[in-house]
Amino acid sequence: MFKGLVEKNPELKGQDKSQELLHNVTATANLAIQNAAQARQRTEDLENRLEKRMEELEQEFHISPMEPVVTGGALIIPQSLLDTSGSETSEPSEVSQVDRERIGRLAVNAVMAAERNLGREPIEKSHQNPGYDIESKDPATNQLIFIEVKGKALGATSVTVSKRQIITALNKPDKFILAIVEVDGDNAGEPLYIRDPFQEEPDFRVESVTYNLNKLLEDAKAPS
Repeated sequence: MFKGLVEKNPELKGQDKSQELLHNVTATANLAIQNAAQARQRTEDLENRLEKRMEELEQEFHISPMEPVVTGGALIIPQSLLDTSGSETSEPSEVSQVDRERIGRLAVNAVMAAERNLGREPIEKSHQNPGYDIESKDPATNQLIFIEVKGKALGATSVTVSKRQIITALNKPDKFILAIVEVDGDNAGEPLYIRDPFQEEPDFRVESVTYNLNKLLEDAKAPS
């Protein structure tokens, strides 16, 4: 019916084609506008990125190196080295706490006897006195001598001294004696006296210091 109507009225057919053409032109124009907007946005994005990168390059150009600041450090020691050094400086492994107390008692007794043989009057101090073990007075001058006793089992190669004992020695350099007594079984050897044994106060973070026994004994002498 409509086909026949269009064929009978050619002007209707022309209007239909005009509308189709107008629709196509409009769609093409809208697409062109959309593409242009996208291209413009893309261009602006690229320009912004370029500007930002140029600013970063400018900042990098003015960067100058500063001196490094050391905030900490680490000392890494292989376990095998620790095991080796420990075997050279520690006491024999079979020395128990009971043995240490027995060795300490024998050593103090030996030093007390040596002081009496020298004509001095020794007094053993309590364990609550951490600076020294024996206070010995010379009756001729009334001067006091302060003695820290270290009993060591036969074969020991190190001796540990507390920070308090070291400070006491440094504060009384002319009156302090570090006495070393080697104990073999139940027999205590003759005490060896070391005067002015320490040269400097340990770091405030240190509670005790372990010394090489043989090195200390290089300055040791018979009781006097």
